[in-house]
Amino acid sequence: MSSPAIPMPGSIGRSPDPDVAPPAAVEDILATAQALRWEVGQEFHERLVEAMYTEAARLGDRAVTRPGTEPRFDLDRSIDRVVTSRRWGFPIMILLLALVFWLTIAGANVPSAMLANLLLDQAHPALKGLAAGIGMPSWLSGFLFDGVYLATAWVIAVMLPPMAIFFPLFTLLEDFGYLPRVAFNMDKLFQRAGAHGKQALTMTMGWGCNAAGVVATRIIDSPRERLIAIITNNFSLCNGRWPTQILIASLFIGPLAGTSWLAGAISAAAVVVVALLGVLLMFAVSYLLSRTVLRGEVSSFSLELPPYRPPRILQTLYTSLIDRTLIVLWRAVVFAAPAGALIWLFANIHVGGDSLAGHLVNLLNPFGLLLGLNGVILAAYLFAIPANEIVVPTVLMLTVLTSGLVGQGVGAGVMFDADAAGVLTILKGGGWTLLTGVNLMLFSLIHNPCSTTIYTIWKETKSVKWTTVASLLPVAMGFGVTFVVAQVWRLVAGG
Repeated sequence: MSSPAIPMPGSIGRSPDPDVAPPAAVEDILATAQALRWEVGQEFHERLVEAMYTEAARLGDRAVTRPGTEPRFDLDRSIDRVVTSRRWGFPIMILLLALVFWLTIAGANVPSAMLANLLLDQAHPALKGLAAGIGMPSWLSGFLFDGVYLATAWVIAVMLPPMAIFFPLFTLLEDFGYLPRVAFNMDKLFQRAGAHGKQALTMTMGWGCNAAGVVATRIIDSPRERLIAIITNNFSLCNGRWPTQILIASLFIGPLAGTSWLAGAISAAAVVVVALLGVLLMFAVSYLLSRTVLRGEVSSFSLELPPYRPPRILQTLYTSLIDRTLIVLWRAVVFAAPAGALIWLFANIHVGGDSLAGHLVNLLNPFGLLLGLNGVILAAYLFAIPANEIVVPTVLMLTVLTSGLVGQGVGAGVMFDADAAGVLTILKGGGWTLLTGVNLMLFSLIHNPCSTTIYTIWKETKSVKWTTVASLLPVAMGFGVTFVVAQVWRLVAGG
């Protein structure tokens, strides 16, 4: 009589582990492995070891210089000695950024003017005339063509030409292998600021899109340092804020130089300064967070620099235009159309003798003037919380609608020209000064993230507390910086 099986400790009440293969499956695996050993041949291990030693010898020849022999020329190392050196690394980075911005500003003039002439000066009056010809009510015509269409057309005319130039140039630098060198140069600075060196990589991702930069912080293992990178990524100028920077620099900063070619260079330099200011703010906030509410040890990491590759120009043009330019433009159009409708309604629904837009602008104007801005700009940023891309058309629409200038042929495309007298006249008629332009560039850099980025921050942190901090901290800093600049400016200027 056989004795009953005694269960092993811990096995009572448990089902078989699905990850443990049954004995029959193990035997099949061993049989398959035995068969494959015969198929690879007897010299497989010898060939594998020989390949490993050959690769190790090749790497050793690249890395070791022996006495009495001429050093082997290596193009990648020769370039890296320059672009990652302490003396030339940062100047080259600044010059390349300035060149990209200058080409963007200079190259956007003609196509932007053509789009403005087509969409605004020709199509808009034609649509209004067609609406009148078919007897469309004036309120519906205004809602559709002065609101929805005009906002959409302004987005296309203002944003498409600079994005179609900026994104391919930026993608070429990325494809060439230069952006990892930027991260390498800034690694020590981030570590000194109490942040992780990989934050340099998430920062460069934020230059394209802050939401993508927030997601990219997953490469940082330390939760503390990852949180610092998430909170400070907003100080990277995203693609939705580049048009605002380029526009204001072209209208207010560039003309200070006088000549047209120098105006473009000065405008590009102003945009570079703002972008570098964002990097400095990232260092400063990271330093404060790492020494106050997010104290801890700084982690180290090793960064492998990829080899330089010849840029694939056609593929880069295709991917940058499809994956970046058109997608960002579509996102801007999707948000601009309802924003244009909402702005038109605010401008045409009157309460107490003034429109809702007028009431909102007048309510915000005292606070805006205190910051060196105005009520139109603050109202525009309220409307533009869904997407930074619609700040420019929202500012223009509020200025035009609250000034009664709809239908007077205002062209958005010429805004990238330093001699954009028409647009500049409208803005100056709304009380804009050089201080307004400078502080708008600063506020555009520091203000709150867009709704997509805010949602992404919550998804990544699962914390209402840190999402609120990441959203409101930049707003408070933006108000503080613009207030200080405005008071110092007025003190120096005597008014």
